[in-house]
Amino acid sequence: MSSSERCGGTVGAILTCPLEVVKTRLQSSSITLYISEVQLSTVNGASVARVAPPGPLHCLKQWKVTRKMGSESVGESKPGDLLCGLFNSQELNGVLEPDSTPVHMVSAGMAGFTAITATNPIWLIKTRLQLETRNRGERRMNAFECVRRVYQMDGLRGFYRGMSASYAGISETVIHFVIYESIKRKLQESKSHASMDEEDESVKDASDFVGMMLAAATSKTCATSIAYPHEVIRTRLREEGSKYRSFFQTLLTVPREEGYRALYRGLTTHLVRQIPNTAIMMCTYEVVVYLLGR
Repeated sequence: MSSSERCGGTVGAILTCPLEVVKTRLQSSSITLYISEVQLSTVNGASVARVAPPGPLHCLKQWKVTRKMGSESVGESKPGDLLCGLFNSQELNGVLEPDSTPVHMVSAGMAGFTAITATNPIWLIKTRLQLETRNRGERRMNAFECVRRVYQMDGLRGFYRGMSASYAGISETVIHFVIYESIKRKLQESKSHASMDEEDESVKDASDFVGMMLAAATSKTCATSIAYPHEVIRTRLREEGSKYRSFFQTLLTVPREEGYRALYRGLTTHLVRQIPNTAIMMCTYEVVVYLLGR
């Protein structure tokens, strides 16, 4: 990945940081419930109709969410570097059927595993900073203070809390790339059948890259919607002083105490943030590959 692509990823992380903080707050167990609707009765007075968690707009109004960008931008760029570096592995094409579904699944899985293992401490610090609560007048905790606090409380093991949920999230990466490659292959076949001149089949125009952006957006939406509960579980495991201890314990506890909808808190915010980023990233990757191959 070039320096320009890394800069693009960093800029994207900074611009969408408020949405990332909102999503993390919505996923956490410390979210404050509020009365969303009140029914008035002339006989019995006011009665509460229902209680629901605050939505993204409410969170944006209530929280100062434009901070924690340092750990966000670092964490955003490194997995992307590893992902693009491992995804199109020529070694796998030599062992398995070239560009087949197994190649995409294994390659995406390897990329995800490597990125998670290398960057989990960064993401844990980012989550802790985003969930930090403080009283009026108190100074905000910076990243170095957070690192020291995690080490004092939990030692080195503390930096790897939530990693089991991240490993479960590899399924999202695998599903994303399998669907993306399948849609891209269909688009290429459609173009091939529509073209009468075989010499022009390898030439791409703007419509091809628009199609790839739509393929990336579609595949990411499907993959995220299927695998999203791991995000909530991971956030819960990374909370300071959390009662959650393991992936499966959290998976059972959250629905039992808060209902199954709690496993999808923050999904809308996550999609709004991730879909455009993924579409742009995949299109940029395809453009670079195409230009280098000419």
